[in-house]
Amino acid sequence: MWDKKKPDTPQAAAPGTTGCLGSSLHVKGDISGTEDLLIEGSVEGLIQLDERKLTVGATAKLTADINARDVVVYGYVKGNVRAKGRIEIRKDGSIIGNLTTAQIMIEDGADFKGSIEIDRSAKKEADKNVSSRPPAAGAGPKSI
Repeated sequence: MWDKKKPDTPQAAAPGTTGCLGSSLHVKGDISGTEDLLIEGSVEGLIQLDERKLTVGATAKLTADINARDVVVYGYVKGNVRAKGRIEIRKDGSIIGNLTTAQIMIEDGADFKGSIEIDRSAKKEADKNVSSRPPAAGAGPKSI
């Protein structure tokens, strides 16, 4: 009864979960994964979240190239950022580097130094992946 062993292998993240790298954590190296990620600490390296969302928190300091579906920046990023969907630089956010994305949003007060390339083909591919999933229950058209 009490002897049941737990599996040694990590389980896949539940849908809708977000991993978190806290403000006191510092990572040197590459990060990759299959769940959304919030970073509040510092990272030096490569962040690879191809089909997921990366949120760079207000206390985060990243010196990293980023590949993700969507990227939202409240903190500091030095490196090139590529997002299939959308990049958002919020009011106190800062990016020094080149951006490649289908959609961009830069709020008043944000800092940005670099170039922007709008790549609509990446957005079409991302939309295609989302539209191939079945709709959520009750999400279809309603009849009266």
